[in-house]
Amino acid sequence: MQSTPLKDRHEALGARMAEFAGFYMPISYSGIKEEHFAVREKAGIFDVSHMGEFIVRGKEALDFVQYITSNDASKLEIGQAQYSCFPNKEGGIVDDLLVYRLAEDNCSEGERAYMLVVNGANIEKDWRWVFEHNTFDTRLINISDQTGLIAVQGPAATAIVQKLTATDLSSIKYYTFTKGTVADVDNVIISATGYTGSGGFELYADADKIGILWDAVMEAGKEHGIAPAGLGARDTLRMEMGYCLYGNDLTDTTSPLEAGLAWITKLNKGEFISRDFLVAQKADGLKKRLVGFTLEERRVPRHGYIIENSDGETIGEVSSGTQSPSLGHPIGMGYVSTEYRTPGTEIFIIAGKKRLPAKVAKLPFLNI
Repeated sequence: MQSTPLKDRHEALGARMAEFAGFYMPISYSGIKEEHFAVREKAGIFDVSHMGEFIVRGKEALDFVQYITSNDASKLEIGQAQYSCFPNKEGGIVDDLLVYRLAEDNCSEGERAYMLVVNGANIEKDWRWVFEHNTFDTRLINISDQTGLIAVQGPAATAIVQKLTATDLSSIKYYTFTKGTVADVDNVIISATGYTGSGGFELYADADKIGILWDAVMEAGKEHGIAPAGLGARDTLRMEMGYCLYGNDLTDTTSPLEAGLAWITKLNKGEFISRDFLVAQKADGLKKRLVGFTLEERRVPRHGYIIENSDGETIGEVSSGTQSPSLGHPIGMGYVSTEYRTPGTEIFIIAGKKRLPAKVAKLPFLNI
């Protein structure tokens, strides 16, 4: 099992630690609910150093990124990022990821540079995938082990991080980034691609410097009530926003169209892996769709629970579920037959011998 560079700090803070994605990670510190509300109302800091980072550089870097991802990377200017996915050859999803267009400081004439940020559980799988499909004039560099990453999220995140840098954070709009000095650490990528819905920044730095940033943010955030937050709160926060989690809501057998990710699946951008499959799937009509749903009962829906219609017929399966701290009742996501995707539709979640009534909900669950 791998550890992030911040393991000792988590243990010193009394974090409840467990294996996640092959890493020894903090699940919670003071408690998931407390950490959740710290992010929603003040600020929280997450260690996400388990994420993977691949550099793509070369004269055909754009062509390569266009071929292996679903979104249109040609739209990216330097300093912009986009959410995307790697489609597999059967229309499923190898992984979801972020694509950053980097400055061309270290490039030769005519070259471009990108950074692909992938899920920690999929680093080896993703690296094999991109490496096997690199038939372009492009160099690939896996910098995952050399890179640390923390996320500072919440209404007070800007005030906290701004105390540590001369970079004007107000200029960093959603899905943009820049490089700057933070807490005397140079060449930090300061990014705004948060996955909580409460705003904030991600700070990428050399792995041996990420502890300096963590300590500085914790100190600067004291007056704002910052709290360290673990993976438990990260899950409840992303679920309230209807954001997908790979391995639950996205898999090798779910297509981006079925997952409601048509907005990152640019079928008209030109050739890319699985484009023909996805074009045909769209033309034929989707058989299932990812939906959100709410329950009034207290029991939390779990991954793999069967979903039925009012006649007791199986119509789908739960992909994610949690107790929403903000809403005070359980919420879930799952794939259902397309005819049941309309908000307000009554469905039933099968939890052992219990049949829990639920209603399809419009995403996100929480409007912030």
